[in-house]
Amino acid sequence: MNIGVDAAALGMANAVTASTGDVNSAYWNPAGLTALEDSQLSLMHASYFANIAKYDYVAFAKPIDDRSAFGISIIRFGVDDILNTTELIDSQGNIDYNRISLFSTADYGITFSYARKLPLEGLNYGVNAKVIRRIIGDFASSWGFGFDVGVQFERNDWKFGLMLRDITTTYNVWNINEAAYNKIKDAVPGENQELPETTEITLPKAQLGMSKKFIFHYDYSLLAAANLNMRFARTNDIISTNAVSIDPAIGFEGGYLDLVFLRAGVGNFQNVVQLDNTKKVGFQPNIGLGFKYKGIEIDYALTDIGDQSVALYSNIFSLKVDLGIFRR
Repeated sequence: MNIGVDAAALGMANAVTASTGDVNSAYWNPAGLTALEDSQLSLMHASYFANIAKYDYVAFAKPIDDRSAFGISIIRFGVDDILNTTELIDSQGNIDYNRISLFSTADYGITFSYARKLPLEGLNYGVNAKVIRRIIGDFASSWGFGFDVGVQFERNDWKFGLMLRDITTTYNVWNINEAAYNKIKDAVPGENQELPETTEITLPKAQLGMSKKFIFHYDYSLLAAANLNMRFARTNDIISTNAVSIDPAIGFEGGYLDLVFLRAGVGNFQNVVQLDNTKKVGFQPNIGLGFKYKGIEIDYALTDIGDQSVALYSNIFSLKVDLGIFRR
């Protein structure tokens, strides 16, 4: 749930908390759903770790009336066809390759979103209800629930956004298959002898953003955006205290005729400890490209150019469709 969706947003280093205003707002800031004029569908695919892990996303959103909207989105991040070799060697020490089986591990996030315009002009809010499902083959599975709250405000062409993730703290409760776990426990002597914790907690996080769009000679546009991503604990973020840690991000999107878009951004500033215990500031530069024509938008992003950070490197593709084109 932290990786991000939509190649257009990822190309801008995720600095879209204030500017998001389409179907993908369900992830970045549900308040942005109020900008929808018609139903939209979004799809995204990314591969990580040399195509071993697959990250897929689908979302749908539509206006309810002229003041409110709703959306639903599904994320899957998984690794399939993992070799289970825990029974490769039998109790007599014999190797039998027929005892190798396959299993998958996958995380699912299902989000239900609602957004509404408030009586104060330019002020909108949105709420997410999230269901988390995690599966590790036959060994273990969990269910989790959480909530997000987002706010956007626009005044004099400036946009401001605040996204509070996991505001009530998100809990995942695990169910361990003890029979399957006992096979792991016996696979390596002296290892994995105790069952893992059955409760997983995700603490609240906050994202504060601002943006402004500039128009040049009617045909050219430039969207400039910035985010402060905050976690309420001491981390490796470039600004870190016991109370809060802050990771800034900056993104830009240049457009021509609302048809072609070039994007760039930098974020994920981290203090990375080196082998000699010194610290180096790591950061993640991203770029992106997009095409939009008659309600269909295709976007591409290349994240972590030059492997400048410890973040995940990937080529990301996404598709967004304004379903109103099928009624014209």
